[in-house]
Amino acid sequence: MRDFHTAGHLKGHTVEWPAEIHLRISRSPPPQHPLQEGKTHLSETDKPSLASAQAAATTGCVNRFTTLPLDQSKMGSNVEMLASMPPDQQKYMAEAAKRKRPDGMAQFQELHFSDNERLRQLADDPFADHATLDQLPVPIKSGDRVKFLILGAGLGGILNGVRLIQAGFSADQIRLVEVAGGIGGTWYWNRYPGLHCDVESYVYLPLLEEMGYMPPHKYISGVGIRNYLVEMAKKWDLADKIMYRTQVNGLQWDDGIRAWKADMTTGRGPGGQEKSTLWMNADFVLLNTGLFPHPQVPKLPGLTGFEGAMFHTARWDYNVTGGSSETPFPTLDKLNGKRVGIIGTGATAIQVVPEVAKWAKELYVFQRTPSQVHVRGQRETDLTEWREQIAAKPGWQTERMENFAEHLSLGAPSDHKNLVGDGFSHLSAYYALIGGIGSDKVTPEKVPEHIGGLLALDATRAAKVRARVSEVVKDEDTAEKLTPWYPVWCKRPTFSDVFLQAFNQENVHLVDTDGKGVDGVTPRGLVFNGKEYPLDVLILSTGYRSPGVGSGNPSVRTGLEIVGRGGRTLTEKWTSQGPTTLHGCASNGFPNLFWMGPTQAGATANFAHVLEVLSRHVAHIVAKGHEQAGACKQDNGVVVEVRKEAEEAWSMLCLSGAAAFSATSVCTPSYLTNEGEAMLGKPQELMQRARGAPWPTGMVAYIRELDAWHDAGKLEGIEVTAA
Repeated sequence: MRDFHTAGHLKGHTVEWPAEIHLRISRSPPPQHPLQEGKTHLSETDKPSLASAQAAATTGCVNRFTTLPLDQSKMGSNVEMLASMPPDQQKYMAEAAKRKRPDGMAQFQELHFSDNERLRQLADDPFADHATLDQLPVPIKSGDRVKFLILGAGLGGILNGVRLIQAGFSADQIRLVEVAGGIGGTWYWNRYPGLHCDVESYVYLPLLEEMGYMPPHKYISGVGIRNYLVEMAKKWDLADKIMYRTQVNGLQWDDGIRAWKADMTTGRGPGGQEKSTLWMNADFVLLNTGLFPHPQVPKLPGLTGFEGAMFHTARWDYNVTGGSSETPFPTLDKLNGKRVGIIGTGATAIQVVPEVAKWAKELYVFQRTPSQVHVRGQRETDLTEWREQIAAKPGWQTERMENFAEHLSLGAPSDHKNLVGDGFSHLSAYYALIGGIGSDKVTPEKVPEHIGGLLALDATRAAKVRARVSEVVKDEDTAEKLTPWYPVWCKRPTFSDVFLQAFNQENVHLVDTDGKGVDGVTPRGLVFNGKEYPLDVLILSTGYRSPGVGSGNPSVRTGLEIVGRGGRTLTEKWTSQGPTTLHGCASNGFPNLFWMGPTQAGATANFAHVLEVLSRHVAHIVAKGHEQAGACKQDNGVVVEVRKEAEEAWSMLCLSGAAAFSATSVCTPSYLTNEGEAMLGKPQELMQRARGAPWPTGMVAYIRELDAWHDAGKLEGIEVTAA
């Protein structure tokens, strides 16, 4: 385990922020390892100081290293440098520049907080059975005190409850609060046709060994995940501990009673519109509100005046389309004879478009940035393979999860077979976003080499994914417009064997906006480049607010005010100090409060793995804290709190590896870069954001760090007291 004081060498470095960093990358074969001496040759100017390079990284793993300016008036002597770059890198730069907008995240509005009632209502819960919910016993009454209050009844919330029970606490000590009308979190809200998880189900679904469950397919459907989580809650006696249709508005720590006070609003009656307030005290609070709780739409002129049906993919309206959310591939027969438009071609639209194309008379797909679409390879789970190879021994799922993570982080030893063996697990350059072995050794002078190595490592794969478009899509012009020009780490990779094929159907039309987005909306349809596209139904596949907002501040992400010791808010601490945690899950001044990353924690493409690791870790801290305090698990008044020196040391370790995430400087704007805003700011602001970088050496290395901490048995860096 690392010495917490090894990051002290960062002190004293001054911030000298260069106006630009120019990278020149000549053609050469990929290096043997992008972090070792290789054959990718680079030259650079305006080298940053150590502090400025580290300040470049943010929670979203981006930095402020700017690429060559594409404005002809600013090019000057850079024209020759630009011309010397490989054509694919020139294309990357040109395509990224097209999409940069001065309004950044302000180009969107979150549906929950829209001033327009029609848009705000698009965030309402269309799936809740309010009559049935009104008949359920109420698990929380105003003034109650519980041991554990868990915010969110999705995968993370249920998993937190299970791990606490396995650590020796009882289900009766736990209450969950959920704003939705049911279990599932993101899998409750997202019910669009065709929905499946893009990560293998054998490593995504938690507790498969404990549940004795074999997923029916390699990639499980959204409804399958939702039903599985319901069964998890039942098995561990948590189903009746959930308060649905309830929003926590604020948390305040009370030193007098050594507990948190939670102020809440709950709904009952038709549509859950009969609102009332209540409060309760909880010894411990665990935040599990997910990465993407707030769907957003672009601020398009005329959007609210569209006279046809309109909905967001995060709240699919089956009353408009026909079908049901209880089947992966519903019959969308109400779209027969309809002209349908969908804005967006991201990971959601990749699954939606083929299904809508089966039923709509005409489907218009409005694209700003094409996705990278890899082969999916969906198949049924073979029972013999499951018994003899996949689930053949105790501990198989943990081994498989870590195997997937280590292959993505280039940390797998040569004798470790790629157990998942799918397209995702072979995206070798994806570690640019999540960290990998050796990434903590990327220093400022090595940043250009690091980026060049990543681009070279990704080159062959990128060429293949571009070639696949032209091989599948018959129309040359459409194929060209569907071809992605950016590295694999810049947007969530997608996997489909039907999306590209859909554009060979006569009723499917691509409207490529060349990075601009549509111009506006009329009562009858969408407008781009002076042409109106008449529509009967408009589907908004326009994503969510970035989880990097507020540098990953859990208070901002959850949308509630958290007030800790002395009346200090978590937002005030985050703003003044930058992200500050121990292990990415707790912070000094906010005792008995935990969250599940992603800031300063391990990162991987499988977020369920992150939740699994942190839920175990938090349960260990709480249980061990009771043991050290000499308290039984039924006692109130046990307080565990991170020490200031420990969280600062951990933050500095994350900061010291932040330069490893510099490769996102070449990316097209997206939620990963806060639409480019993460690259902007004063040096001190950038330094603070850099503290929120993920653990630099990857998910498995992060797990080993926690394992060593557990094995020491001291709760090092945490103070435990009892009433």
